[in-house]
Amino acid sequence: MKGHYKRRNCKCNPKKKCACGGKTWTFWVDIGPDPKTGERRQESRGGFKTRGDAEDAVRAIITDVKQGTFIKESDILFKDFAEQWLSMYIERTCPKPGTLRLRKYSINKLLPYLAHIKLKNVSEEMFQDALDDLKANNLAKSTLEGILATGKMIFDMAVHKKLIREDPAKKAYIKKDPKVIKETDEDDQKNSDEDLPNYFEKKELKIFLNSAKKNGLLMDDLIFTMLAYTGMRVGELVVLKWKDIDFTKRTVRINKTYYNENNNIAKYVLVQPKTEKSKRKIIVSSLVIEMLKKHKEEQERTIVRLGDLYTNKGFIFTNVNNHHGLPILTKLVENRMKRLLKLANLNMKLSPHSLRHTHTSLLAAAGVELEDIRDRLGHFDDEITRKIYLHITDPEKREASDKFDNFMESE
Repeated sequence: MKGHYKRRNCKCNPKKKCACGGKTWTFWVDIGPDPKTGERRQESRGGFKTRGDAEDAVRAIITDVKQGTFIKESDILFKDFAEQWLSMYIERTCPKPGTLRLRKYSINKLLPYLAHIKLKNVSEEMFQDALDDLKANNLAKSTLEGILATGKMIFDMAVHKKLIREDPAKKAYIKKDPKVIKETDEDDQKNSDEDLPNYFEKKELKIFLNSAKKNGLLMDDLIFTMLAYTGMRVGELVVLKWKDIDFTKRTVRINKTYYNENNNIAKYVLVQPKTEKSKRKIIVSSLVIEMLKKHKEEQERTIVRLGDLYTNKGFIFTNVNNHHGLPILTKLVENRMKRLLKLANLNMKLSPHSLRHTHTSLLAAAGVELEDIRDRLGHFDDEITRKIYLHITDPEKREASDKFDNFMESE
């Protein structure tokens, strides 16, 4: 095996000294016949500053060929392999609709930077620059993490299939924002409060639920009472079935969630929760159980009245205007909540998910431990839940400290 060398853009006789000022060196080296076709194979690379650097690279290739570890890198473009990878990913993992949408979104975000670059030519610096630029465009941290994870999976597969030697995404990371030191304790408290999500105070919640009872549309009273009294995600609520309710033990089983990409009532999908921790059974109040019983009786009368027009799949919260019997859209819950907030003159920034945060705050105020709150909400380790908990229980901790101080000062 022997390498052949030439300066880039050099037209001089290769056997003689370069006289035209070519800048970088390129080499060609035989790497043995193709094991499948028997045809001659060559490896060519360029961009070396000196002939010595090119010769070192040739020696490394010859060693790899002799040891059977040489990889002939592919000329496939990033965009083409990303498409191939996505097909393999779908076939092998059968991802949930939301996960698949994230992978497609992530690829589309990387394409403006890497689409027409050969996979083998994507460098660590190139991939990191793409991430840094996306971060500069104010993408959320979770979005950037999804893009990074997708990129790593694509390049890892390329290495596994021996299309490239090194994974350019292996050492990539999301750069952290610099920590800003606040000037005063007042600023600390202000910023701490600003970090908290929106939720109802106890008095506000009573006003809202009273509005749902007096001014709500069909099922509004039950929907928002259940969200507030259980802390369920709205996607978990709308796919509850009667078989998930144990009226005697006062429990609700939560083991699925709702997905509907285009908000087409008939094209919903029931999917597994994100984690095993999200699957749970919670005890609910007698108030919720009585409201469910009343709703069940009303629904049974509706089923009899509509007959074959009602598709009975056992769902609790079903459409009433069309597609009778199918679960309501999560968007419907959001729109109805906005209507009630406006009627009650409450904060319009609140959402159905705010009721989940409200449930957290009320449990904390009632003295429930953080770990028990996480179990009820189906969290393993949620930072927002922790922040709300610490915010609500802070006065109690101050009171405990004051009691200690008073005790030490007493005789």
